[in-house]
Amino acid sequence: MLAIGDLASRTGLAVSAIRYYEEIGLIPKATRRPSGHRVYLAASQDLLTLIRRCRDFGFTLDDTKALASLASSSERDCVEARDLAQSHLDAVRTKLSELNALERSLSAFVTACDEGCAGGPAPECCILRDLGAADARPAARPTLKPTRTRDGCCG
Repeated sequence: MLAIGDLASRTGLAVSAIRYYEEIGLIPKATRRPSGHRVYLAASQDLLTLIRRCRDFGFTLDDTKALASLASSSERDCVEARDLAQSHLDAVRTKLSELNALERSLSAFVTACDEGCAGGPAPECCILRDLGAADARPAARPTLKPTRTRDGCCG
């Protein structure tokens, strides 16, 4: 049996994250000592490490739940895990493409300013003019909108 603080140290998670994962059903409920302190089975360490790694790779909580469920089910096929990873990889590649397009647009802004108006009055800056133009659109508008979950991770 492991106290929550020991489990946090061993898995690299905050105590609050472990409590949250317990609350949402990602890990089994802890048993309580007579003092009321939570204690967990040693197997919780492996599960929480898997969960932390899933979150490190940017998997959503729903995908993390699915992967954790797969990890404990010998009747299910690992193709399910591969499909979840492939879907996440596709989303990451889409975000990278959008970010690369955004980087090219921003680089063009900076280059245009360096070559055309840097050092002049700010109201005449081509970056401000282009950003303020009603019909101007960036090459790609990123869809990255990080959200914070209760465990402090982006989801």
